[in-house]
Amino acid sequence: MADSCTDQSMCHAEEESGAPEEALFSLADMFLFSLIVGLVTYFFFFRKKKEETIEFTKIQPPMNTSGRESSFVEKMKKTGKNIVVFYGSQTGTGEEFSNRLAKDAHRYGMRGMSADPEEYEMADLSRLSEIENALAVFCMATYGEGDPTDNAQDFYDWLQETDTDLSGVKFAVFGLGNKTYEHFNAMGKYVDKRLEELGGERIYELGMGDDDGNLEEDFITWREQFWPAVCEHFGVEATGEDSSIRQYELVVHTDENMNKVYTGEMGRLKSYETQKPPFDAKNPFLANVSVNRKLNQGGERHLMHLELDITNSKIRYESGDHVAVYPSNESSLVNKFGEILGADLDTVISLNNLDEESNKKHPFPCPTTYRTALTYYLDITNPPRTNVLYELAQYATDSKDQDHLRKMASSAAEGKALYLSWVVESRRNILAILEDVPSLRPPLDHLCELLPRLQARYYSIASSSKVHSNSVHICAVLVEYETKTGRKNKGVATNWLKNKQPCDNGHKSTVPMYVRKSQFRLPFKPATPIIMVGPGTGIAPFVGFIQEREWLKQQGKDVGETVLYYGCRHEHEDYLYKEELARFHKEGVLTQLNVAFSRDQEKKVYVQHLLKKNKEHVWKLISEDNAHIYICGDARNMARDVQNIFYEIVAEYGKMEHAQAVDYIKKLMTKGRYSQDVWS
Repeated sequence: MADSCTDQSMCHAEEESGAPEEALFSLADMFLFSLIVGLVTYFFFFRKKKEETIEFTKIQPPMNTSGRESSFVEKMKKTGKNIVVFYGSQTGTGEEFSNRLAKDAHRYGMRGMSADPEEYEMADLSRLSEIENALAVFCMATYGEGDPTDNAQDFYDWLQETDTDLSGVKFAVFGLGNKTYEHFNAMGKYVDKRLEELGGERIYELGMGDDDGNLEEDFITWREQFWPAVCEHFGVEATGEDSSIRQYELVVHTDENMNKVYTGEMGRLKSYETQKPPFDAKNPFLANVSVNRKLNQGGERHLMHLELDITNSKIRYESGDHVAVYPSNESSLVNKFGEILGADLDTVISLNNLDEESNKKHPFPCPTTYRTALTYYLDITNPPRTNVLYELAQYATDSKDQDHLRKMASSAAEGKALYLSWVVESRRNILAILEDVPSLRPPLDHLCELLPRLQARYYSIASSSKVHSNSVHICAVLVEYETKTGRKNKGVATNWLKNKQPCDNGHKSTVPMYVRKSQFRLPFKPATPIIMVGPGTGIAPFVGFIQEREWLKQQGKDVGETVLYYGCRHEHEDYLYKEELARFHKEGVLTQLNVAFSRDQEKKVYVQHLLKKNKEHVWKLISEDNAHIYICGDARNMARDVQNIFYEIVAEYGKMEHAQAVDYIKKLMTKGRYSQDVWS
């Protein structure tokens, strides 16, 4: 603003240059005086503000701080790499696959590096052909409703906007998705198609992993065809080196200052002791648990409502957003590692990357203890992937055990079937494998190197910030089941949350958390009607939606019809938020409350049956009143069945063929009038 005012003053001075001499001097004096005052004001106020803003942004580390090389091409040249494997990963699997492909490269006389697109200048792809026999591979996961993962968002935006010529760039893509979702593998498909449009040369077909099936098998099947295609394209041969290569070296600290040892922090050391905003995935906020109550009145399951206190955190959220929490593993499971492997879990260690040029110096925050790593940083409860079995096989002293582990890690049909039945379907985690393969006793540091990171868990926020500005509410169901081997497996996060009582032995229970923005949003105009379909814990975001509609009504706003379709097993067992919903309905905020109790009668009744029953009213809301539709809950069955009912309603009342009805719903999705927040 100051600059433009100065320009305008100069223009006015020039326009009046024909005035008498005295007036000119007085004008010049006035002009000079104004200019000096303006500059002084600018210096003390505007410039100061600008400096303060710069200081503030330093809190969030920019993309390439700490002397990191922002050009992956330069880095590849410097380190002698010719394969770069980029990953778009939300839960760590894409990153894991990327690391495995980069590691594979040495078997073919090539050198690979795994890379996070968020850390590099992706426009440098056009320079990749400067490196001989160079190849870019992309392991891209799709998140939510066909969206890129957080770390691939900038890359996705760049691909959409760029017209960079990628001729001469060789590429291949493996997508990670889930067939139960509407936009299966949308990100993998888009990257594969767009790179070709920009002139890139695909050297092997797009791979599409399905997490609803067997993602690991899909990846192995693609990979075993991918590498021969690479060899053929570049005229190289496999070296036959199948030996295990360590990526990190163990350093044991005997005299480490314990103030410099990580105790569970995700990023900055001591960040849980001195909390500094902004809070995100690398800097979660430690929220006190103010409420933890059981929601269901009976039955075998445990459904819970928690409230996390975010007072003074500066965390803002909107109805429909997700809260991410970082759980920890049960101490009884962690202790078993020490017992089985005969290790002192309180040993302070660092695992340092043998590739000094790598941006990833450690697999998790170091230095730390084995106990901390196994409690806060490593996933010890999910069945391990085949590469972990392959790497561990060398430590089995019984040759039969070695063969058994290697067989499951092979790409042979028999090996894949064995892995599926013995590991995946039996839900054997790493502890179960160590128990069932008694000759397998790997060094704990190598095991820690191989295990994937323990990931944050996302929950739809069950509150509105208009009503609860200082708290975030969670609705969750405890996960517990018996495996085929007779073991009792527990969900890491839900069991951990269940035990987070507001006051635990005089101490406040805390939860490391941050908020992730969502596209699941109430209509801009409160007068727009909404149809919400959310059985079970799918009710969560709708509690927030209804709270917000009540608040809007209290502000004197004209609020449209608010219709809920909710479902549970039994009215007197697991009807969540029963009293709250009854009050909302009684007070007219909830204009329609339709509840399906699936097991209270001989024939099961689900939400889709109630939608069908009210189809005429549903069609009126959609076609005449421009209602917005929201679906939350199970993607595999419920969301699909509900969508089919909407197709039927549209076809019947809109007098359309099935294909036209499908197209009609797709258009609603495009316009943001049909939104889903679903999981499988």
